[in-house]
Amino acid sequence: MRAHGYLAFIVGICLTAWACLYVMDVQDQHIADRFGRDTDKVARDTEARLKTYFDTLLAIRGTFTVQGVIGRAQFHRYVSELRLTERYPGFQAIQWVPRVRASELPRHVAAVRADTGLEPAGYPAYRIHPAIIAAEHYPVAYTEPMRGNENAFGLDLAALPAHLRALELGRDTGDVVATERITLVQDASGQPGFIARLPVYRDGAPLETVEQRRAALEGFVAIVFRVTDLMREVIDPQLLGALRVTIHDTGYMHDGGQPALTIDNLLFDSAGKVGAARGSGHAVVPGLAGKAMLNVGERRWLLQFEGYAGPRYGRDVSTIALIGGGGFLISALIGTLVVTLQRRRALAQNLRAALAEQAQQKAQVELAHQELSAVLDRLRQAQDNLLTSEKMASLGALVAGVAHELNTPIGNSLLTATALADMVADFERQLAGGSVRRSVLEAHLNDARTACTIIAGALGKAADLIASFKQVAVDQTSDQRRRFALAAVVHDTLATYAAQLRRAGCTVHVDVPETLECDSYPGSVSQVLSNLINNALLHAFEGRPGGTLSVSARALDSGMAELRFADDGVGMNSRTLHQIYDPFFTTKMGQGGSGLGMNIVYNIVTGVLKGTIRVESAPGTGTTVVITLPRTVAGVQAA
Repeated sequence: MRAHGYLAFIVGICLTAWACLYVMDVQDQHIADRFGRDTDKVARDTEARLKTYFDTLLAIRGTFTVQGVIGRAQFHRYVSELRLTERYPGFQAIQWVPRVRASELPRHVAAVRADTGLEPAGYPAYRIHPAIIAAEHYPVAYTEPMRGNENAFGLDLAALPAHLRALELGRDTGDVVATERITLVQDASGQPGFIARLPVYRDGAPLETVEQRRAALEGFVAIVFRVTDLMREVIDPQLLGALRVTIHDTGYMHDGGQPALTIDNLLFDSAGKVGAARGSGHAVVPGLAGKAMLNVGERRWLLQFEGYAGPRYGRDVSTIALIGGGGFLISALIGTLVVTLQRRRALAQNLRAALAEQAQQKAQVELAHQELSAVLDRLRQAQDNLLTSEKMASLGALVAGVAHELNTPIGNSLLTATALADMVADFERQLAGGSVRRSVLEAHLNDARTACTIIAGALGKAADLIASFKQVAVDQTSDQRRRFALAAVVHDTLATYAAQLRRAGCTVHVDVPETLECDSYPGSVSQVLSNLINNALLHAFEGRPGGTLSVSARALDSGMAELRFADDGVGMNSRTLHQIYDPFFTTKMGQGGSGLGMNIVYNIVTGVLKGTIRVESAPGTGTTVVITLPRTVAGVQAA
């Protein structure tokens, strides 16, 4: 009998192992697919961003072609109107590099020094550097912005072989041509950079042949990049923690061949300066690698990708463990069931044999069945009693907490009333004896007034607590509806708690637009804020000398508004977060918490204000309450 059970258990374990391997393969495929999508996105975003910049060069060249070489002030105004630093940050400068023959060099220098289009004093310090003897010169005449790029002003690119080769290739092809990896003269950090330039030809000149293009060349428009700044704007910061990206410049497209990938042609490494805080120290997932080749200004950029082990590219071990554990348990149960069935078959055979010999045992079997049924009924009844006991215990804890909250004010009132009764009896005895003096009467009145004040205060506190208990069911018609500015309600509510917040050492930040108006119930909004403030003061900063509260709001589409109330306090665990709206649930029962605050908030938001509410919190990260409200409450005609 046991052999069949062991066999079923082994078969179940084998099936479980196969299922785990299958799930691992599926997860690996999903990880590979996600990695492929991420790498494709980085490559596409890089190519799209560079194409945007190159299109900008085409637009500037079109302006030069139609209008001729424009002045410095026009160039400055044109680049400013593009607003590239706001729309597409990541570049260092935009430049105009004219073609200057050796015979025209003195006149060019004099013209730039006397140019007062932007600077009233001109540029008296302008010079061509480094000084070389050549038939043609390519100095940087315009650079936008000038600030931070002063070292490049007047730089003669004809003296720099890497730049000169790119200029000559762009001159002959008429296309955007990028330089190899260079160190920018205006960058003291030594970060890798490159420059993309586009030739500008004389308007109307023939450009069919290389000789014609060389003869018609006027100069170049250029965009200067620091690769680290460019890629910081292109790559999603969230990917840097899970993905290593390296970029190598492998040469011009027409050169052919594949140079070795070294530090000399490394343009970018996300595990270096840009991604050191996130990427370094992470283990690379074996086999999770990819490549992409981009054409950047006639040069080949090789993008290489590696995935780091972590949440994004890691297996879901919990799922595999759940399948393995569940398979093991099911296999064990099946094996046990097989053994049990075998035993039942043997028992049935023995029972049939016994019944054949003695028919009277049937009555005994029926009696045993009845006894088992009775035991089962008693077990079910015990289970129901246990559930009832647990509910009553929970109710008893609630009643004890509420009774404790009411006991203090009511006990104080009873004690004071008893003392007042004794004073009255004593005063009656003195009055009957005829020995009442004016001083005794005044003392009795003062004591009576003090006792009444104590009784009234204690009963008032008890009445407030009872009113809070009754307010669990919100009266949706008790508030007056009107149009109001949300900012005014927020400021008024906070003003009433200024002293308490100051004593608690709390700093409040408010970011609510003055123009955000609602047609709703301002009293209910104020009550919600009051309950949230009280809740924060009671729970959020326990064990801390103070903290920060923030209240912000913004208008949403479809006539809605979002109100956020956040603190940087101790936060809540998942159990507290799950029960936060339950009436009478509090972590401060008997310590000032009634357990009704958030239940009242929920009923007001969803009932009176017709909105929604959610709470985001974790231990040690503070709590954020997000309330979404209609700016005009439906069901009543707006005023």
